[in-house]
Amino acid sequence: MSELDEFREEIRDFLNDKLTPELRHFGEAYPGYNCPRLIAEEWTRILDDRGWSVPSWPVEHGGTGWSTEKLVMFKREMTLAHAPRLASQGVSMVGPVVIEFGTEEQKSQFLPRIRRGEDWWAQGYSEPSAGSDLAALQTRAVPDGKDYILNGSKIWTTYAHECNKIFCLVRTRNEGKPQTGISFLLFDLDLPGIEVRPILTFGGEHEFNQVFFSDLRVPKSALLGQENEGWTVAKYLLAAERTYSFATVIQDYLERTRSFASQSHDPDSKPLIQDPALGSKLASIETDLASLDTMEQQTLSMMKEDPKGAAALTSVIKIHGSELQQRVTELAVDLLGLYAAPRQPRLLAHGSMNELIGPPTTHTAISVSQYFGDRCLTIAGGTTEIQKNIIANRVLGLK
Repeated sequence: MSELDEFREEIRDFLNDKLTPELRHFGEAYPGYNCPRLIAEEWTRILDDRGWSVPSWPVEHGGTGWSTEKLVMFKREMTLAHAPRLASQGVSMVGPVVIEFGTEEQKSQFLPRIRRGEDWWAQGYSEPSAGSDLAALQTRAVPDGKDYILNGSKIWTTYAHECNKIFCLVRTRNEGKPQTGISFLLFDLDLPGIEVRPILTFGGEHEFNQVFFSDLRVPKSALLGQENEGWTVAKYLLAAERTYSFATVIQDYLERTRSFASQSHDPDSKPLIQDPALGSKLASIETDLASLDTMEQQTLSMMKEDPKGAAALTSVIKIHGSELQQRVTELAVDLLGLYAAPRQPRLLAHGSMNELIGPPTTHTAISVSQYFGDRCLTIAGGTTEIQKNIIANRVLGLK
């Protein structure tokens, strides 16, 4: 048995031992991108006890020191076992930038709490007039003694209603290029002067919010990096965000879809998998998925030796992965047929399998909600159009 095979068995033994039926249920059935916070906190504590809650971090901050191959395998085994999905903002976004740009005091303040799942972070980037063109942001932070006074708003703020902290881009200077004069702040979400308003998705989920700042006082110690140089921090974070692995999630969706199509849900009909047209669609997705998986692993390996080159290639992965995930969830809804009409995203998540309209499977319960949710993938984290501009400039050298 190879080292990787032994590692896979170690992960599976851990999951068999620690992944309770309740935890697995929420990992499998919850239609949102993250599980409810109480479930996520419980699973994070279990992972942290094993030393696996922040596997990609440097060892000195609680990371594992695993190779790229092991990191990919760990993510794949967690996803396919339906372990609870954890919010990525703390581990994959805030953690890396604090490690890279933070003071020793900030590292000791923030990193252990992220690792243990004690702090949950919202991302304060997009604004109503600054989405794709993030540098056009207008939320102001005016120095006032030992504080900044913030006024403005952020939108599409994922899970802000469940988070206790936020990392936020604000404008601290107007002169020069739009990218200059931006600063990066880390602060609590329960301060006076903050209002969080919900935005419900077409899939019936409360994932997004708009956050308003009204004469909000934030201490200057919240500044990460140098004042007016937050764009450098933001670009570093976005590169980390775009190393998100689409391949494993798509593989899970694809296996659920194939399983549904392989069963006969009507005594008078054959399994849908026998339709040659469906077989062709599945084969096409599987081919593109294999290509995406290889690309993701190669890019992760490049991160150590050529970070700038790898960061540019993450835009290729972002386009390919988001569009492929949309294709899979669209196919899943096509297979449901008339059963895609009723909206029932929360039934299975709340254990109400017997109340489902249609075949009593997770496919019936969450496919429509996932389909609607995944419509945002070609916008969230940088639109496809912006990613193509990055590729043209940084990969192809076009001006």
